[in-house]
Amino acid sequence: MDYHNKLVLAPMVRVGTLPFRLLAAEYGADITYGEEIIDHRLVKCERRLNEILGTIDFVVKGTKEVVFRTCCAEKNRVVFQMGTADAIRALSAAQIVCKDVAALDINMGCPKSFSLSGGMGAALLSKPELIHDVLLILTTLRRNLDTTITCKIRLLDSSQETVELARRIEKTGVSALAVHGRKVKDRPRDPAKWNEIADIVASLSIPVIANGDAFEYEDFERMKDATGASSVMIARGALWNASIFSAKGKLPWDAVKKEYVRKCILWDNDIKSTKYTVKEMIIHHSCLELAEGKAVNKSDTYKDLA
Repeated sequence: MDYHNKLVLAPMVRVGTLPFRLLAAEYGADITYGEEIIDHRLVKCERRLNEILGTIDFVVKGTKEVVFRTCCAEKNRVVFQMGTADAIRALSAAQIVCKDVAALDINMGCPKSFSLSGGMGAALLSKPELIHDVLLILTTLRRNLDTTITCKIRLLDSSQETVELARRIEKTGVSALAVHGRKVKDRPRDPAKWNEIADIVASLSIPVIANGDAFEYEDFERMKDATGASSVMIARGALWNASIFSAKGKLPWDAVKKEYVRKCILWDNDIKSTKYTVKEMIIHHSCLELAEGKAVNKSDTYKDLA
């Protein structure tokens, strides 16, 4: 996987499923991250070929619950992001999915409660004694898998601390490092600290993927110029209008929204996930209390939603 000069779809919980990844790629995303999947869930799964859809499904054994779905069309660009706090379990989980994705990413920056409560995500960076676990997870995966390994972090309390962590991560042999330019305590409305991402870039030889506050296509180059990063990752800007990846300019969000729902029907996406994503789109552009938002909330089937 080449991480230079790429436009990257960020991992987003309940959003980064197959239809949304394919939508972003259709508009120009070079690399697409799936939503974070916890290792505990993945080790309970088995790989199944879905001949009806033409997909590869990772399904909880003995059930029809699809934990992760992919297809051949995205094999060379999809990154499986995993939440973990244990090297051995991480390896067991990674071995299940690694041959069907382009890369594996370890999430070390998620501030959401489900990740923190399990000692994963940003919790791995919150205590100095846990940094050893971070490095052990990455080293174990690198030594035992013939797969590209990366990780994603947030900023620590000081730029010096983050740079030191990034240097230690680089020594594990990862292929790239994604950096969200906010600290765990920061909220989305707080400006991303591009200057601190630049400090990391200047200290590493591996590609750095900069994440935070890119909302227009033009922001990709601005962010690369400001940080020196190899590539740029985008989350909310893509959620609000996935055609942000298009060099030709954004399409009307209503058209993007309809194409997303069409793809969700085509790829049999979980309707709860689809409704969540559509509502997030509506909240940014309109209001859930208006007619469309109320109708989406009441939708029980794809027929209703369409």
